[in-house]
Amino acid sequence: MGHKKLIRFEAIKGFPNVLQNPEGMAGQWQVFFKNNHPLTLELACGKGEYTIGLAKLYPNRNFTGIDIKGNRLYVGAKKCLELGIRNAAFLRSQIDAITAFFAKDEVAEIWITFPDPQLRLSKAKKRLTHPKFLRRYQQIIRPGGYIHLKTDSPDLYQFTKMVIKWYGLALAEDHENVYDQPGISPELQIKTHYEGLDIAQSNRIHYLKFKLPVEPLPDIDKPLQEHLKIYESANGGGD
Repeated sequence: MGHKKLIRFEAIKGFPNVLQNPEGMAGQWQVFFKNNHPLTLELACGKGEYTIGLAKLYPNRNFTGIDIKGNRLYVGAKKCLELGIRNAAFLRSQIDAITAFFAKDEVAEIWITFPDPQLRLSKAKKRLTHPKFLRRYQQIIRPGGYIHLKTDSPDLYQFTKMVIKWYGLALAEDHENVYDQPGISPELQIKTHYEGLDIAQSNRIHYLKFKLPVEPLPDIDKPLQEHLKIYESANGGGD
């Protein structure tokens, strides 16, 4: 591990806006932020550009960026401290463990911004819009709370649309190319470091906004996987 990373890992231990796998946090976020404002999560937040951008846009809401990479969290957390942004914090954790840190109905909305699309078919269950993760989100998000996906990956975009259709989720917005839309909202104009890299080389930014039902998702994960295998094989994807 590089010397710079070691310095950053040590530094965030003392940052008041960074929590690292904290015990007993579920149900305590209003206490942490010292207000009862609604809480929005950014999953796989990287350097926190979206968490910070949203916090600036909505000072009467709270935001928590979640990522396992402490080296990246350091960048966003330090910027918040420098700018005096008090309605944003960062949680260092695996997304798999999210239900350990948030109580039922404690989260108002979830943003998933430019996550690893996990393109190999064998890793489909690691995609952050896979039903495996949606069931975790159901345990913490308020009824009617939106999930936002912003990605440059056409594969993840199409996969998520497939999940929305198969599981009967309520789709509120679908933009195949965000920046082609007239008058896009300020929150969609926030750009991250990874968006600028255009790793997928698609020259498009896809966006989906949808809701989860209150009732459990249907147990059709295996048929979905089989359908996905056929779909990705036909479209040149898969392992």
